[in-house]
Amino acid sequence: MSQAKDTPRKRRGAGRVTLADVARAAEVSAISVSRYFNQPEQVSPPLRVRIEAAVQALGYVPNLVAGGLASARGRIVGMVIPNISGPIFAQTIQAFSDTLNRHGYQLLLASSYFDAAQEESAVRAFLGWSPAALVVTSRFHSPATEKMLAEADIPVVEIWDYCPERAPMQVGFLHHEVGVQACRYLLDKGHKRIAFVQNSVAGDLSALERRDGYCATLREAGLEPWVFVPSADCAPFEAGRQAMEALIRREPRPEAIIFANDNLAAGALLAGQRAGLRLPRDMAIVGFGDYAFAEMLLPSLTTLRPPAREMGEVAALRVLQSLGVLACQGEVQRLNVLGCEMVERESA
Repeated sequence: MSQAKDTPRKRRGAGRVTLADVARAAEVSAISVSRYFNQPEQVSPPLRVRIEAAVQALGYVPNLVAGGLASARGRIVGMVIPNISGPIFAQTIQAFSDTLNRHGYQLLLASSYFDAAQEESAVRAFLGWSPAALVVTSRFHSPATEKMLAEADIPVVEIWDYCPERAPMQVGFLHHEVGVQACRYLLDKGHKRIAFVQNSVAGDLSALERRDGYCATLREAGLEPWVFVPSADCAPFEAGRQAMEALIRREPRPEAIIFANDNLAAGALLAGQRAGLRLPRDMAIVGFGDYAFAEMLLPSLTTLRPPAREMGEVAALRVLQSLGVLACQGEVQRLNVLGCEMVERESA
C-alpha cells in the first residue's frame, strides 16, 4: 500500500484540511490519526509513517481548540523566563525543550523581563490555553500570580530558585548560598575589601539574595560590606563600567568585586583596563553566569556557573513524570536542589 496514496489537494476556499482528510489520504481510521497526535506510542510504526506522510503532503495543522481544550492540554507546556535573549537562560530553555520534544510535547515561551506584572499577564494567558503544565522562574510573583499558580490543576514548577517551603515543585539552587560561595572564595584568597555590584534591572530579586549572602559572609568575618547600585535599567555593560569608575575612586579602593552577573563584570573589566588597572593584581573580579564570552575575555573571567542545562532537563523530567508520560518510583520528586560551580580563571 503506498504512503499517502492519492492525497487530496486543499481547494482554495474549501477551508482548512481536516483530520478526516488525513485519515482518507493515509487510508487509516480517524481514531488512528487522533492517536498519532495525542498518544503516538499507541500507533504502530508503519501507521505512523503513513500518517506522517499524509500530514506533510496535506500541510495539516491540528485544530486543538476545536478538538476540545483537553486535547490541547495534552501536548503544550508553558514557560515564563525573565529574559529570552539573556544567555544565562538559553541552556535551560534548550534542555527543557529538547527533553519535552523527545516525548511529543512542545514548549510555549514568554518573557517577563523581571517584571511581576508582565509575568502575571503571561501566566494568565498560558492558563487560558489550558497547558499540560506550567514552569515559572524563581519564587517572586505578584499576589494574583500566586493565586493562579495555587489554583492551577496542572503541574507547576519553579526553576532557577529553591524554596522547599513553597507548594510548586522546585528545581534550582539557593541564591543566598551563591553569594556566600563567591565571598568566601575571595576571602580565602586573602582579600578583605570586597564590594558587590547589583544588577541594573530592579526586578532581579534573586540577585539581591546573592547580595545578601555576600553581606552576611563579610559581616561574619568582621568586615563591612559595600554595595554599589547602578543607575536603574541602564545597559549591563554600561552599568559595569559605571560601577568600576565609581569604585576605583573610593579610598581605599576595593581589592575585589563580586558582580550580579557576567555582563556587569565584563563591562567593569574593560573599564578597569581603560583606567590602567592591572587585573587581577590591582583588583580581582568575580561574575555570575559563566556566559560564553567569560573565558574569552583578557583576563578571562572567574565566575560562578549555574546548573542551567541540568535545571532544564530535571524540570522537564518532573513535568513528564507528573503527567504520567514517564514512569517514576513512588511520588514525583518535588524538591530538586542543585549547586553552582566556581569556575576559576584569570580575573581573580
